[in-house]
Amino acid sequence: PVAQRLEQRTHNPLVAGSNPAGSTLGSFTMVGKYIFEMVFGPAERDAGFFFNHDLYINRRIERNNKRGLNMENSQQRKSMPLLGDNFPELKVQTTHGVMELPKAFSGKWFVLFSHPADFTPVCTTEFVAFQKRYDAFKSLNCELIGLSIDQVFSHIKWEEWIEENLKVEIQFPIIADTGAVAETLGLIHPGKGTNTVRAVFVVDDKAKIRVILYYPQELGRNMDEILRIVEAIQIADKNRVSMPANWPNNELIKDHVIIPPPADAKSAKERKEKAKKGEIEGYDWWLCHKKL
Repeated sequence: PVAQRLEQRTHNPLVAGSNPAGSTLGSFTMVGKYIFEMVFGPAERDAGFFFNHDLYINRRIERNNKRGLNMENSQQRKSMPLLGDNFPELKVQTTHGVMELPKAFSGKWFVLFSHPADFTPVCTTEFVAFQKRYDAFKSLNCELIGLSIDQVFSHIKWEEWIEENLKVEIQFPIIADTGAVAETLGLIHPGKGTNTVRAVFVVDDKAKIRVILYYPQELGRNMDEILRIVEAIQIADKNRVSMPANWPNNELIKDHVIIPPPADAKSAKERKEKAKKGEIEGYDWWLCHKKL
């Protein structure tokens, strides 16, 4: 009988998490554990507490996948924005009023970056870091727009706190999202729980998505890398070249850019001859570089 099994588990000192004293709180906890284990399998006793939300979500995904039900929603995954796609048209409420994306940044590049919530330590450091580089982004004809799963009044209060305590005025808009925008942009990753991941979308002046970055909630972003990405892609587009690793501080070719490889055997032979004569720099016909 269930009652008898619960009684044994509650008073058995050999059972992890049992309550020899038989207190009401201990009995309640054991009832909860029993129900959880009946539904989801053995609880993670090493977690330090009974209910682990991420574990709960992951267990549900595992169970439903076994039944042929995919909680990640294959239709949603198909609609997630991908590189080369047009940025989806969205009407959003922000700290600067209602905006229509990507129309609001027509003719400009923009970086959209998401946050799981306001008044969180990592997010606060990121907002300050983005603001300190805002002029550098604008010099590249690139705007910034944040997104956080909170309402506008919470965003405004957060901005006020940052200015009062950290002496930094946040000048770019922040989207107030209740989850709809996060779902459209694919910011909910079931394996990471129900909060939005830290995503970055780099969108060009034609509203094409050029770069997507995902960071876990515990890792803050590198804003200098995001700034480097925007600058590097703009240079690559303008000059029809490619950018080496760690540009402009590449270990092999310094601040040079890579010349695209030739498309046929004749061009390859011609390039090799030019390299021998010193007309172009390179390690071989397929790896040539130049300084802009």
